[in-house]
Amino acid sequence: MSKYMISTWEPESPAFWGSGGRSTANRNLWISIPALALAFAVWMVWSVVVVNLPAIGFKYSTNQLFWLTALPGLSGATLRIFYSFMVPIFGGRKWTTISTASLLIPAIGIGYAVQDLSTGYPTMLILALLCGFGGGNFASSMANISFFFPKAQKGYALGMNAGLGNLGVSVVQFVVPLVITAGVFGALGGQPQTALKAGVSSTMWLQNAGFIWVPFIVISSLLAWTGMNDLASAKASFADQAVIFKRKHNWLMCWLYTGTFGSFIGYSAAFPLLIKTAFPDVNPLQFAFLGPLVGAVARVLGGIIADKLGGARVTLWTFVGMVAAVYGVIGFLPHGDAAGSFQGFFWMFMLLFAGTGAGNASTFRMIPVIFMTERQRAAAGQPAAVQQQAVVDANRESAAVLGFTSAVAAYGAFFIPKSYGTSIALTGSADAALWCFIGFYLSCIAITWWCYARKNAAMPC
Repeated sequence: MSKYMISTWEPESPAFWGSGGRSTANRNLWISIPALALAFAVWMVWSVVVVNLPAIGFKYSTNQLFWLTALPGLSGATLRIFYSFMVPIFGGRKWTTISTASLLIPAIGIGYAVQDLSTGYPTMLILALLCGFGGGNFASSMANISFFFPKAQKGYALGMNAGLGNLGVSVVQFVVPLVITAGVFGALGGQPQTALKAGVSSTMWLQNAGFIWVPFIVISSLLAWTGMNDLASAKASFADQAVIFKRKHNWLMCWLYTGTFGSFIGYSAAFPLLIKTAFPDVNPLQFAFLGPLVGAVARVLGGIIADKLGGARVTLWTFVGMVAAVYGVIGFLPHGDAAGSFQGFFWMFMLLFAGTGAGNASTFRMIPVIFMTERQRAAAGQPAAVQQQAVVDANRESAAVLGFTSAVAAYGAFFIPKSYGTSIALTGSADAALWCFIGFYLSCIAITWWCYARKNAAMPC
């Protein structure tokens, strides 16, 4: 057996946890976090690239630019469906290494494509789809980390992994505008482009938007290969995991997590272009990174709060706050002769991002509790061996559900930008899309309250 394979893993045992289990779990967590942050950075890199393409000479319509922003979400969400089941099949260490190294393909591809104005739009669409590799990684990363920690600390562990991993979205929107202004890689990085914005000419190295991630991806892949572990107890075939498709709570949590994470990643992808479209005089790259940053920090805090107050309660009030925030966004957007208020629009979006982040953590805190409770209820009164197996089954099912719900929710990265583009094309504003989002959040409030948060809920969590 490989030295990286751990044959016995019992995080619910205080003795095991205190005698080395905690340190091993934390080591895997802290290698996982930067790998996931890089995945998010590559997944969302088009949110920044599209804003600069017209300036260097690419002639694309607003709707075409929204397509480039949206397609990584479509492919990333689809890949997550498959990635959800990969850790129990291949092992967390092996799959983290492979999935992280795969990010080199779109990163290098973008770096070369944007240097040539003759690069066709179909090629750009393919590169946007390949950035979905980054989106897929989240499902396997969260499933993997969920195996390492006891139930009482899953909110913390998943919140840290996802919250700090989500920082990759903020990092890409902060770092790329800086690195494209300098020849970071010298002659190896290629020649600069001439950018024209508002009649002012400047020099830009847009290829650095892809190239800057390459050395970090290589380092992170090597760390995963040499420093992470595979768990024998996490091994399972696809058939073993496919039982989740028969579980009612899997589908309910898919709906709720689409409302939280789907909103976070969709708003993150579209925020820069929405600012540019609604408020043309504002430089979106000065502000766009702040939204994902607020959401990522809120996710870390939300995991800790959900461990203390319960996931369902936090989720319920998160959706209430998100409804209010979207209503505020609509109020501050330009309408007809009214210029709107960028300041009000911005702060409503910060509130919205905070809600999505906290809700991301609280919904993911709910999933392990729901499936552990369900399996333990079914095994109550049975022999000790049956009860122990129930815990193993619960961990396996909840890991698969964590991955699968994240796959479904990730389609938000496609539908939100595309909804904006369609709404603007048909009506001239994003209002119609935002009203649809409010209706969806109201349905999430109803499901959370009835199934999980009310006094006599069937599955309080």
